[in-house]
Formats: sequence, structure tokens, C-alpha cells
Amino acid sequence: MTTQPSSLQIQPVVMAGGSGTRLWPLSRAGYPKQFLVLNGERTLFQQAVQRTVDLVDDGITVAAPLIVGNEEHRFMVLDQLRELKLDGAARLLLEPVGRNTAPALTLAALQALEGGQDPVLVVSPADQTVTDPGTFCESLRQAARAAAGGAIVILGVVPDHPETGFGYIRSADAADGQAACVAQFVEKPDADTAVRYLAEGCYFWNSGLFVLRASAWLKALESFRPDILAASRAAWQARGTDGSFVRPGKAEFAAIPSESVDYAVMERCPGSAYDIRMLPLDAGWSDLGAWDAVWQVTDKDAHGNAVVGDALLHDSRNTLVHATSRLVSAVGVDNIVIVETPDAVLVTDRAHSQDVKQVVGRLGREQRGELALHRKVYRPWGWYDSIDHGPRFQVKRIMVKPGASLSLQKHHHRAEHWIVVTGTAEVTCGEKKLLLTENQSTYIPLGEVHRLANPGKTALEIIEVQSGSYLGEDDIVRYEDTYGRS
Repeated sequence: MTTQPSSLQIQPVVMAGGSGTRLWPLSRAGYPKQFLVLNGERTLFQQAVQRTVDLVDDGITVAAPLIVGNEEHRFMVLDQLRELKLDGAARLLLEPVGRNTAPALTLAALQALEGGQDPVLVVSPADQTVTDPGTFCESLRQAARAAAGGAIVILGVVPDHPETGFGYIRSADAADGQAACVAQFVEKPDADTAVRYLAEGCYFWNSGLFVLRASAWLKALESFRPDILAASRAAWQARGTDGSFVRPGKAEFAAIPSESVDYAVMERCPGSAYDIRMLPLDAGWSDLGAWDAVWQVTDKDAHGNAVVGDALLHDSRNTLVHATSRLVSAVGVDNIVIVETPDAVLVTDRAHSQDVKQVVGRLGREQRGELALHRKVYRPWGWYDSIDHGPRFQVKRIMVKPGASLSLQKHHHRAEHWIVVTGTAEVTCGEKKLLLTENQSTYIPLGEVHRLANPGKTALEIIEVQSGSYLGEDDIVRYEDTYGRS
């Protein structure tokens, strides 16, 4: 009597904690690039999750994804998972502070081992794209089969041009479609070195895609960085659970050394006792790490121009225009990137698009609000758009999701007028509670405890006019909040 082999169990892990500052002004800390639609119809995060779901095959079962992300983005993640109909299945491991990818992967490995299994982790950044998802998934399945035997497998992208923006992997032997031994990880090269790497043929771009058993990661981390493992275990032991959210201990997590997967483990494996292999990936991969990369994956006209939004180009070539809120026109420009948002505009030569990080650094030093937040700011209950402001006044457009509500709160320095545009508003103002519909309004005096809620089944939109001596977002005293904000 023969027994059927057990199926290979894959646990997808999607790392969604990055900030994507090189795609400013579209990508910002409050709404980073993984949650943006930059190509196709889905966000990069949704694309990453869907690719892991599509790994199911004969002999392969795929668990609901583990998402590791920023506490501040948790409701954004849930909203995007809901569009994929995965919000009820996925687990969200929430980082209270950023500690890079090694602690994040350690949390995922500890979670994966909770059920008594030792699945193969397919670890994917949330901010990449591929043009050939079928080949991509087959490469990951091949990597998972190799990892099932105990190997650590990293996917190396077959380079098609000399790239200075990526780290490289040097294979020790021929990588003709099979997993090759890794000889060395090398840092981002200069232009001449990148040309040599391309000519030699044994160098591949480091994709940041890792495939390995949960136990293999913990064993390697214990060998190379036992301090990170011990601190991560302490944070895991102190975790709390709230629905689909898993929160490691805040103080314990903050004490973990900040380190990447590459530096903590991967770069130490070649020449060690660990079996680390690289599988070549040729599936139209891009990490969209700069605006030039976005231009490369965006549909173009006969002159090489890529346009997103309302734009008119004349006598221009190989140019990207990304407009979000108004008409953008360009005349007689070549190899340029123009990105328009309601509160900031970027213009750069495509060849210098990596240097956008210099602008971001200056915004940080000058403590400018455009660094982290868009004019339109997303909240768990919906969003607000600051459409106008001046001395002692500010005007916002506010959307509240069906069934959602803002916190019960008051302000020390401002009064507010609310005018309903669409939907039904349930307003608490002191001891009073009233319902307002389209074209009706109310006044919230300075210092009065109040709340705005949407009791209906359609979105509520209002115009809010604030007036007072100070209009900052930190002038809020919360008494009750559905979303656990202090």
C-alpha cells in the first residue's frame, strides 16, 4: 500500500512597512507607495498579496497571508484586503516602531510556527511589480520546493541593463533556470562596475524575495544575530491580539536592534554551514524604486511618453507626467518626470530621479508637513481634504464611511461649522444629538464635546469650516474612540 505525499505548505509573508520616499510627492510616510496604484488597476500591496494567493497548485497549499506593517497603516491595509475579499482571513502583525526587516520576518516566523507546523515562508516586499505574474509564481513554487528541504532561497532578477540602484547577488555556478549556490552579496555598484557585472553574466539583482522554512530563519538568526532573536522573542511573548491585529509588546519591540534581513543573515550565509541558493527570476520585475522605474513599466505613446491623469504633451519624448488634481501640460521636454499633487509638484530629469531622496531629506530638516502627509489625509473612519486655509480659518472636505464615526472629542482653540453635502450625519454636540441631511448645517462651539457619525449605508460628505487661534491637528482631546487612538 502506497501513501500519498503530504502537500507543501506555503505561508505568504508580505512586508508592508516601507515608506517609499524616492517616489515623493506621490508616496509619503502617511500614504506610502505600496498602497498606491502605480501600474494596472490594483495597488502594489494588493498585487503582492494576490501573487502569493496565486501560488496554489497541485501539491501546494497556501495559507492566508501574514502582513507585517506599520501600526499607523493598519486600517489602510484592512481596506485594501477587503477589496480582495481577504480581510477576514489575513493576520496583521503590527510594528509599533520601525525596526527594519529582520525583526519583522522574525515575528512572522514565530506566528507561522504557532500552529505546530513549520511552513515554507514566501517573503515578499509589498512595493514591487511584475509584468509576467505566471512566470513569477512558477519561480516562487520552484523556490518553495527547494526550501522545503532546508535551503534558504533568494530570487535573483536577471538584469537587462547595468543598474546602480540595486544590490547584486553573485552565483557560484551556472544559474540556467535552477537554484544556484550563492557565492557573494555585493553592494550597489558604480556605473562601470554595473557594466562589468552585466557582461560577466553571474550577477543578479537582489529582489528582496526570500523563500525558507520558518525554523530555518530562526536557526540562522540565532547563529548570526542572537540578540535580535532574543529581543524579538521577548516582544512576541508580550504580544496582544485584537481581532485580526497582532501587536508585539511596544517597549520590547522598540528595544530590538534595527537590522535588515540581508545584513542580519543573508550576507553571512555564503561560505557558512547554511545552504543558501539563488533562483533566477525573469518575469518583468521592478521594485519601482524611483520615478524612472515607474516610467519604464507605464504604457507609453509612440514618442515614449507615459501619462497618468489629465496631461497634454507637445513635442516631448520619453517623459512621464503623473497628474492627480489638475491639467498638466509640457512642451518641448525630453526625458523628464513631472509629478503633480494638490500641494506639491516635482520636476526632475529621469536620469536623476534617484536623487529625489535629497529633496525628501531637506523637507525633513526643515520640518515641512509635505514630507509625511498629503493634503488629503486618510483616517480609519474615512478621509479629510484641507481644501483652503488662512489666518484663523481652515476649510476641509470630510468623508465618513457608512457606519463609521469620528472620536468623541473637543478642541481648546477652534470652533467648527459643518455643512452636509451628501448622506446623513449624526451629530453629537454636548447633550444634544441630531440628524442632518443634504444642505443642512450645524455649529460646534469652541470647547464643546462633539462627535460626527455616519448612520447610513452610503458615504457621508461634509464641508467643515474651522475658525480660531490655532488649527493644528493636535488640538484634539479624545474621550471615546472606536479605533483605539489616545
